[in-house]
Amino acid sequence: MLCCSRSGDNSTSDAISVSRDNSKAYALCICLFRKGFACLYWPNVGYQSKIVKAGDKDLDGQLDFGEFVHYLRDHEKKLRLVFKSLDKKNDGRIDSQEIMQSLRDLGVNISEQQAEKILKRIRKGHVCAPIMYMDKNGTMTIDWNEWRDYHLLHPADNIPEIILYWKHSTIFDVGESLLVPDEFTAEEKQTGMWWRHLVAGGGAGAVSRTCTAPLDRLKVLMQVHSSKSNSMRIAGGFTNMVREGGVRSLWRGNGINVIKIVPETAIKFMAYEQIKRLIGSNQETLGIAERLVAGSLAGAISQSTIYPMEVLKTRLALRKTGQYQGIGDCAKRIFRNEGMSAFYKGYVPNMLGIIPYAGIDLAVYEPLKNWWLQSYATDSADPGVFVLLACCTTSSTCGQLASYPLALVRTRMQAQATMAGGPQMTMCGLFRHILRTEGPLGLYRGLAPNFMKVIPAVSISYVVYEHLKMYLGVRSR
Repeated sequence: MLCCSRSGDNSTSDAISVSRDNSKAYALCICLFRKGFACLYWPNVGYQSKIVKAGDKDLDGQLDFGEFVHYLRDHEKKLRLVFKSLDKKNDGRIDSQEIMQSLRDLGVNISEQQAEKILKRIRKGHVCAPIMYMDKNGTMTIDWNEWRDYHLLHPADNIPEIILYWKHSTIFDVGESLLVPDEFTAEEKQTGMWWRHLVAGGGAGAVSRTCTAPLDRLKVLMQVHSSKSNSMRIAGGFTNMVREGGVRSLWRGNGINVIKIVPETAIKFMAYEQIKRLIGSNQETLGIAERLVAGSLAGAISQSTIYPMEVLKTRLALRKTGQYQGIGDCAKRIFRNEGMSAFYKGYVPNMLGIIPYAGIDLAVYEPLKNWWLQSYATDSADPGVFVLLACCTTSSTCGQLASYPLALVRTRMQAQATMAGGPQMTMCGLFRHILRTEGPLGLYRGLAPNFMKVIPAVSISYVVYEHLKMYLGVRSR
């Protein structure tokens, strides 16, 4: 039998008591949780299964008494840390100004009225149950007991999770390498959650890129070979690839594209953290302008380091059947025939593309995020899968659209040596040549398959990222 009592001043171990006749046989299942939640007036919206999943150490689908108490104590410790991080004045209470400041530190601007609505957050149970307020005494501030009582068995409905949802949504992989790195709090760094997020993001990127590799290869082929006189369409491009090398040829260049995720992510993250220190900001997270500067510089450093792999990816995507024996053979032949400088062809347009891509991605994502928080965040902390996917897809698409001409010129410069008899042009020369022979639309060859892969890439990376986070024990959301 589950007996629950709540007290505003007691700790978790005192606030929850369980009486049982047989301690070894006793366990909490979803059914018992539903009864207990009804007793405590928590709505039955799936939180029970989340708690069982989070605390089930032996994976038997149930919580025994020890697991349940361990979960509650662990969750209360996390709530205490979150409360302290929000309590900027260190007075043991959270007010609307502190909520505004916490969100402002992350580039999320809300009005004082919005912050007050968050303080007055209501949780409703069944129709016969009383309404539970986060601010129980109507003081427009939240003390520790009110914070704990409201959130203890409500694992996905609090302000810090709004921050975490929006922060870590930027880790979605769309196959591009120019995004501003994700940021991590001091607590996430101390607990090791930062590397788990990076590993989950890297794994999600690998799966996402592999699933959308045929569209990525088609984009490269259209960027290099398509022209006014030699128009290549999507269906025809796929047909030609399969006819020339079979179905496996659709994934040419994907191996190096996946391999470069690890060094690129690691270098970008380390560079970003060092640049943050050089900027001298005392905040755990930077403002939008600072993020753009730090992110662009970190991107430039990581791209400079792994750029030869970008050239290899383009050459392998364009290769004919039997041309190379693998990544090593391709690198050896390029070095022998063209020299070391060949590994940095297209480097300048690639560097120039970082600022418009990252800048517009942030410029679109931040207003979308703020608009959603202003309009809907008073009732739910979770923006939902579709909101996150829509914001990420829209911002990424706008960023790609702005930087695409530079990306096309970069790819053509990387591929110039593979085009027999073709002139070796500079970046400005290529721009002039494309505009003269194909017009402005020539700078957007391959844009269709590039846009086609955005939605599946973001969706796949989200699903894989969430599963890997769960497997790695990341419980930030």
